[in-house]
Amino acid sequence: MMASDNEWQVAGRRKKSSSKKKTEPSVYLPVAEAGDSHRDERRIKDAMNELRGEEFWLEWKDILRGRLFTRSRANQTGAQSDCLQECVCYGLGTFSTCLSARYQLGLLLLLLDALEIAVERCSVYDPVFSATECETLRNLGFKVISENEEGKRAVHQPTLFYLMHCGKALYNNLLWRNWSCQNLANLVVIGNSFLGIQERMLQRELQRDYAYLFTAMSVCEETALPCSQRFLDVFNDTSLIQFTPENLKKLPKSSWSDPEEPQYQHCQDLEIIRKEKR
Repeated sequence: MMASDNEWQVAGRRKKSSSKKKTEPSVYLPVAEAGDSHRDERRIKDAMNELRGEEFWLEWKDILRGRLFTRSRANQTGAQSDCLQECVCYGLGTFSTCLSARYQLGLLLLLLDALEIAVERCSVYDPVFSATECETLRNLGFKVISENEEGKRAVHQPTLFYLMHCGKALYNNLLWRNWSCQNLANLVVIGNSFLGIQERMLQRELQRDYAYLFTAMSVCEETALPCSQRFLDVFNDTSLIQFTPENLKKLPKSSWSDPEEPQYQHCQDLEIIRKEKR
């Protein structure tokens, strides 16, 4: 799935130092690339421009504008707009060497433009980012989060979370940190299909290990986002997840009292990199 962009360098013929030595043949040797922020920035913009004309992206744009802008107008109360104010992206991966990650980053830039969110209001983090990748992201206008939040970020205004192929624990942590009617109503997610997660897991394990994700599945509104065959490995199983106040009120009041921080004692493979303990 992950594509690597290693460059190749020609090793030319060596000059004869004596008649006894043989001439070296021309061969191609892989050369490890050093970090190059300008090169990475150019490749990301190339990926974005390539996606711009894809049919599935045009469908995404229509779906997202319809779902998000229509809801914003319906919920408009006057002074406070319900339009998305910020964006947070976790788990992009090493986009300097991974083509899939570059396409995901390119699509994020298209999303920000289509949803009218300034790049400067988008924060990004992945514990695997190199110093050069952080520099590239800052050059593009992003804010780079300085520490591993494990997804535990509270929202106080309408916020988009872009979580492509992230682990279940990250979703569960995000939901726990915002476990109230008011905060969840401000949460919009583009990422893994919750229905897909539900279908692939035993329900008792999902409820035991990812209780907030399990409960959220019963009250969220999920809209599947299409994907072309060409980009199936990059954008498959992706959905728009929203929480409406009407649906959240269906949960019993006891659901909201004293939410305990997830511990994951029974999880052998947590699918996220945890924050280092000091």
